[in-house]
Amino acid sequence: VLVESLLVFAVVLSVHAVVWDRFSWCTVALAVQAFYVQFKWDRLLQLGGAVFQFRGAANSGLLPASMVIPLLGVVMKERCRAAGIVYFERFGIVVASTGMLLALFLSILAVGITKPVPTNTCILTGIAGSVIIYTMKHSLTVSEVIEVLEVLLIFVYLSMILLYLLPRCFTPGEALLVLGGVSFVLNQLIKRSLNVIEGRGDPIDFFLLVAVVGVVLLGLFFTVLFIFMDSGTWISSMFFHMMTAVLGLGVIMPWLYRLIQRNPLFWLLQFLFQTQTRLCLLVYWTFLAASACGVVLYQNAKRSSESKKHQASTITRKYFHFIVVAAYVPGLIYDRQLLYVAAVLCLAVFIFLEYVRYFRIKPFGQTLRHLLSLFLDERDSGPLILSHIYLLLGMSLPVWLFPRPCAPKGTLPGAGALVPYSGVLAVGVGDTIASLFGSTMGEIKWPGTKKTFEGTMTAIFAQIIAVALILIFDSSVNLNSSYAWILASVSLVSLLEAYTTQIDNLLLPLYLHIMLMA
Repeated sequence: VLVESLLVFAVVLSVHAVVWDRFSWCTVALAVQAFYVQFKWDRLLQLGGAVFQFRGAANSGLLPASMVIPLLGVVMKERCRAAGIVYFERFGIVVASTGMLLALFLSILAVGITKPVPTNTCILTGIAGSVIIYTMKHSLTVSEVIEVLEVLLIFVYLSMILLYLLPRCFTPGEALLVLGGVSFVLNQLIKRSLNVIEGRGDPIDFFLLVAVVGVVLLGLFFTVLFIFMDSGTWISSMFFHMMTAVLGLGVIMPWLYRLIQRNPLFWLLQFLFQTQTRLCLLVYWTFLAASACGVVLYQNAKRSSESKKHQASTITRKYFHFIVVAAYVPGLIYDRQLLYVAAVLCLAVFIFLEYVRYFRIKPFGQTLRHLLSLFLDERDSGPLILSHIYLLLGMSLPVWLFPRPCAPKGTLPGAGALVPYSGVLAVGVGDTIASLFGSTMGEIKWPGTKKTFEGTMTAIFAQIIAVALILIFDSSVNLNSSYAWILASVSLVSLLEAYTTQIDNLLLPLYLHIMLMA
């Protein structure tokens, strides 16, 4: 935990050194108080004193998770300020302020339920909170303050509902990241729906907002519904499919129509088949999806043919990482907008299939339970299987979060040109190579972990080679001699992979994204 915290502090101080304004000072204050509060959360988890049931075999992860959203906002603000885009500079300030307030709320919650009350930690949290609120008071307009408080309110209610319904699925840090992100997306969708201006906003951004909120609302609706009826019967399954169609066609489609001012289905079909390149990419991705399904079916056939219990090895699970890298790299090089939309569709399909598996919806629910149980690991300890969804999110978030309006030529200068590749580098290449080499050839273990020195070093080396290949094949990337920063960023994130107990598929790409954006 100490080494993980040290690495997070290194990232925070690196961003602070580049930005050096009052918001970067606030992130330093937030990091210091989160470091102390993290130990209170860890103690609560060990003693079983936390309000909800969190994922076991991991620390609280409060410090690394608390810094992600504020740092994303700070680096976005700085990039958009340099590009002269005032609207998105203000948006970055709102993102940073929201992240700080959510992290403070989680810290105050831990301090409040710790007995006896930790006086020193309370004082530190009070000082950090005062600095952050004073900065927000002198930086945000009234409408922006209301927006930040709205996100906090949504987060509180969403946390109470989902953490109760889904025990052992998240650590406190993962809950902060996932539920904080969903809360922000929901607030943005409500805000934009109430202030629709024809022709303003990119349809693909609205598509992401509506898809995320739609699948979350769908899950909440069926979770409440199936409290009162058995979800495994044919009647319940027919009702599930019928209500999904009703909610999709009767709520989500009209909502999207209001935002983009055109028929969503016609827009989507026109968008997907607009050029020959897009058609080729879609055919290629269909082949990769079929290959992934083939791996699942083959491994399950192998399990059924063996008398002893068969569980997929680490190397087998990394096949999917290779498939995802093979899917994302051509999309990043040839058509990032298509990749953006395809990733949103994939996320919606993954979450829908998880609902089918979780609720045992006929005819595929039980089959999915059997097929996916082979690939479970210690991080899937709750009722949901989230590893594949986290992998998709880790690869997609750098594409979705890339500030396109602040990059007029479609790319950022220097190391920022690699920002959309953060998921490919951190998870697709770094995490995969570290796992493969560490499990097969690693001998020297990092102190206090199961990860090996050889795995981390080969991960760094592999990411450097991947950057060189990106420079060769993607002509839009121009690093402008920022190689030392890229090496430092890759090294810090690879070391964080060795020491963190959080979901690395989600955390590592976001930290690499922050470092490259800075």
